[in-house]
Amino acid sequence: MVLRDYLVALLIALIWGVNFVIIKSGVSDVPPLMFAALRFLFVSFPAIFFLKPPKAAAWIIAAYGFAVAIMQFGFVFSAISLGMPAGLTSLIVQSQMFFTIFLAWLVMGERPGLQQLFGGLIAFAGILVIASQRESSGGLLPFLLVVCGAASWGLGNVIGKLAGRVDMLAFTVWSSLIAPVPLLALSWYFEGAWAYEAVLASGLSFWLAVAYLAYLGTMLGYTLWSHLLSQHKAAEVAPFSLLVPVFGLTSAQLIYAEPVSRVEWMGAGLVLAGLSWTVFGPNLRRRFRGSAGSV
Repeated sequence: MVLRDYLVALLIALIWGVNFVIIKSGVSDVPPLMFAALRFLFVSFPAIFFLKPPKAAAWIIAAYGFAVAIMQFGFVFSAISLGMPAGLTSLIVQSQMFFTIFLAWLVMGERPGLQQLFGGLIAFAGILVIASQRESSGGLLPFLLVVCGAASWGLGNVIGKLAGRVDMLAFTVWSSLIAPVPLLALSWYFEGAWAYEAVLASGLSFWLAVAYLAYLGTMLGYTLWSHLLSQHKAAEVAPFSLLVPVFGLTSAQLIYAEPVSRVEWMGAGLVLAGLSWTVFGPNLRRRFRGSAGSV
């Protein structure tokens, strides 16, 4: 990777990390399911008039949209609306990596390696630490919603693998098309008419939040990320996703001064360590074996 690609990867991590602060800002004005519906409405329109449908089965596109757009972000937006810290959310959703590994094993027979299992155990221990703190402080439900969001993301990743190599921007746009109507229906059922009144009463800051998530977080972020993956090895690009929770935790502290206890910081450290080991562990082990063999 050249310097420009490193800077692009850092930009993507920054955009995705700040996403969670933007979500927190948006759900303070408009209920979460309505907010999520508007996000994917803006992702889909007017882009579908300029992008051809991706070369993938319709059921795969629809299933991916259901898992990621409706389930993942429905859970995550609701969790932040219920008080889950945006910074911790940015970290916990990265456990999607382990849900992806487990579901790929279950559905596609891709057996995880020992490094992945070890990293998963470390991260799971961290999640349990955070869960225990959340339970004692009365915030267990929002935490569990974030975990459900991570699991939904993992499911979406496995569904996406079934699509093969496709135009990722077109795939994202067309799969987002399935989300607005179900999310609007869920909003009407759970959030009531006041959700629509909140949209009518919202100001410029809310619509900027919608635009940020739709155009920067989703369309630009996924387009640049897929471009990097097409130009370089996944092992070179994937580690930059570990910077997403770093930027998420930092921006949440700077903007909202979110209260995160020492115990939660310990759990966050374990989760980040588990994620790091899963990404870097195989290469470190190979290098160690190589250096040991040369002695």
